Amino acid sequence: MELFGFSLPSIYLALLVISGILILFSIFFSDILHTDIGILNPTVMLSFLTILSACGYLLERYSGLNSIVILVVSALAAFIAALSFHFFVLIPLSSAEESLVYNEESLKGRVGKVITTIPMDGYGEIIIESTSGNISKTAASFYNEAIEYGVETIVIEVKDSIAYVVPYEG
Repeated sequence: MELFGFSLPSIYLALLVISGILILFSIFFSDILHTDIGILNPTVMLSFLTILSACGYLLERYSGLNSIVILVVSALAAFIAALSFHFFVLIPLSSAEESLVYNEESLKGRVGKVITTIPMDGYGEIIIESTSGNISKTAASFYNEAIEYGVETIVIEVKDSIAYVVPYEG
């Protein structure tokens, strides 16, 4: 069957190539042109278009089905795949975005370990372990006393990016 003087497999293939190019543009420029309109976001629409054209091309090329049936089957497969992609991939990813950045106020009350001895009236270094990684911080003793290497400490306050700590007895 032909449409506008072109065979349907070549139309599906051209649509597949165009949607592939649009996906590349979307990858490179998604931060600049960020639009999120729920289910109509560009990622879902491009996935629908890509799956529709790929299924249409393969079925048109390798099956003996009627072209209308192929279009309906391809559209149904693309619709189901795009919905699944939206609800099972994109929504969980958007809600899982989490920053590894911490603020200094969040360090108060956290337990750390001295990795560079803190001398009296001087500075050392502590490491605070968390699920997202380790935080290394310049530290001073809250009571101006020496704290040896390996001692567990608790952060009392943070001023000017320096954690003021006391030995942790817990």
